[in-house]
Amino acid sequence: MTDTTTNAPAAAEHGPVPLPPSAARLLVAVGAVGTIASAFLSWTWTSDFPGDLTVYGYPAGLQILALVGGVLTLLFGLTLWDVKWLRWLNPANSTSPVLLTALSAFAVCWFTGIAITVDLGGLVNLDPGAFVAMAASALPVVGALALPHPAPGTGLRGYLTKPQLPAPGKSSPLTERIVITVGVALALVTFTYGIGIDNDASETFIGYLLLLVFAAWGLMHTGLVDRFATTAAHHKGFASALAFVAAVIFPFTQSDDHNANVGVNILIFATVALGLNIVVGLTGLLDLGYVAFLGVGAYAAALVSGSEYSRFSGVHFPFWAAALTGMAASLVFGVLIGAPTLRLRGDYLAIVTLGFGEIFRITVNNLDGTSGPNITRGPNGITQIPDLNIFGFNLGESHDILGFSLGRFANYLFLMLIVTAIVVLVFTRASDSRIGRSWIAIREDETAATAMGINGFRVKLIAFALGASLAGLAGSVMAHVNYSVNPQPYQFAGAAPPNSAFLLAAVVLGGMGTVSGPLLGASVLYLVPEKLQFLQNYELFAFGVALIVLMRFRPEGIIANRRRQLEFHETGQLDVPAQATLSDDPAVTKAGA
Repeated sequence: MTDTTTNAPAAAEHGPVPLPPSAARLLVAVGAVGTIASAFLSWTWTSDFPGDLTVYGYPAGLQILALVGGVLTLLFGLTLWDVKWLRWLNPANSTSPVLLTALSAFAVCWFTGIAITVDLGGLVNLDPGAFVAMAASALPVVGALALPHPAPGTGLRGYLTKPQLPAPGKSSPLTERIVITVGVALALVTFTYGIGIDNDASETFIGYLLLLVFAAWGLMHTGLVDRFATTAAHHKGFASALAFVAAVIFPFTQSDDHNANVGVNILIFATVALGLNIVVGLTGLLDLGYVAFLGVGAYAAALVSGSEYSRFSGVHFPFWAAALTGMAASLVFGVLIGAPTLRLRGDYLAIVTLGFGEIFRITVNNLDGTSGPNITRGPNGITQIPDLNIFGFNLGESHDILGFSLGRFANYLFLMLIVTAIVVLVFTRASDSRIGRSWIAIREDETAATAMGINGFRVKLIAFALGASLAGLAGSVMAHVNYSVNPQPYQFAGAAPPNSAFLLAAVVLGGMGTVSGPLLGASVLYLVPEKLQFLQNYELFAFGVALIVLMRFRPEGIIANRRRQLEFHETGQLDVPAQATLSDDPAVTKAGA
């Protein structure tokens, strides 16, 4: 008897909701349109709720986020109808991006309805628009769950499994540059909106996070994020220049100098995280006391910057000299700490660096003239550090540029952009150099790298010293931005960055070994405590939960290094071609039989 069995893939199954596919697609589209329409209705009768959701015909606050979620759901829903000009949005014609974008609108609408009920005291405070939004946003979720199952036999988890994507087609360099420009513009708009949310409007920021998480998750399932990263890597110089231009534009979009202050602190935090990325991401050394190098640079710059409370009050270096002093001090401490300890590995090295961080904090706390020499003024710190004056340009004063009034923090933001660009340049040049390849070899297998002739101790010491000096440079600017330095921020863990735990988390969550990963991780970890101040006593708990969730679903980080991504996932789960094996060769298979 002839065996007629074939290896054809199993047909897709219907989801848990018993609806025909045509009805499911219609339900997604109708629900998305209803969600969009609800954003133009009143959701509550009082303006006491953040965002003023009482106006008809003019979305505001959380209504804008629901509108964006509805538009995304409609666009991905239309891909199921095989709309020609939307095929690029969902090349695998998968269900998971539709479900995830539908969940983004659903989460925003239902969170808003629950928040209004809880904050204002009852369902009576909901206007018809809120009920329309909650009902309409639920329809696309039901419709997506009724669509043919993308991974038969895996249950609901199959809807969240990344599909096998077709190979991307070739594009012209001009098209790729346009794609990069659009992507950077969208990133600027998204970041500007998030940072512009008032600190008192925590409900709006939570809705912003819900929309961002589910929408980004959906875009990752389409493969657009990976392909954008690949395209940007092909045009690295253009993408970097465009990102720098977007950062320069940011202060001109803000009417409140406080937002520029948040931007400055994010850049300081991100710059230090990039320095730590050399130690952790490239070299694979677990450093739990890295924030001490930031403190060394800040204190060194504060001592020579003309503060009347400095031990050397008569000394007033220009900024470039103060910055070099901070870098040199951190470099020296990096060598002094690294030389006797870098022969250790793993947990032992982590414990030593943790001890160094605590020793630094305790030491500067005791150099107050009572417990020790009067150098740092102990808990009082060094205060009244004067503003920088660079080429006659006083960064502490407001200036009018192109009709825009830029305040003190906007001036420091431009300075930190230059510092960040220098750190990014150093990081990329070092990682692509011979020493950078040695760092990666040490990270992958130190024993094998040493056997191949790499001097492991010297290579690790260079990484430690370079990372420390970059942290010192950021600390020099931070001392002037904050007008003072004191021992309090330089600890292993605390409620808000910078501290060693948050710095390490920014690198791990953002993506180890990448440039944009720590920048994104630092932005998220600084913005969340800044905007969600009601979590003041539970920030570390929320941070731990978020860390666990992300490590479960995206262990390689938000922006993954390709090598690390392949380590965490099977080839079929990624937008990369599978590697051929000997068993795939018919001649070999026949010979083996």
